[in-house]
Amino acid sequence: MPPFLTTASVLMCPHGGTVQIVASNSNVQAGGTPMVTSADTFTIVGCSFNVSGTPQPCVSVQWVQTAAQSTISNNPTLTSASVGLCLAATQTPQGPVTISTTQTDVSGM
Repeated sequence: MPPFLTTASVLMCPHGGTVQIVASNSNVQAGGTPMVTSADTFTIVGCSFNVSGTPQPCVSVQWVQTAAQSTISNNPTLTSASVGLCLAATQTPQGPVTISTTQTDVSGM
C-alpha cells in the first residue's frame, strides 16, 4: 500500500515548479502532519514553462486518480500512487505532478 500524502509531502510540476499544499483538514494526521485530499488547494510556484517564448507556467494541480478506499470529510485522500495533472492558468494540462517525498508511517488505498 502506498503512503498517504500530507502537507509536508514534496510535489513538483514537470518544469521544476514547487507545489504548495493548503489542507482543509487539521485533525487527521500521518507522520505528524495533516493528511491531504483531492479537495485541498495545490498551488504551483516557480514554474518556468513557456511556449514560443511566452510564459505559460503551471499554477495548480487537478487530481485525476485518488485513493480508492479512504476519505476525510467525504473527500478522497491522496497517496504516492495518486495521479495529478499540472494546469496552466487557462486550465490547459501541462503534465503530471511529481511526488518526490512523503511520510512513510501511514499507508492506504
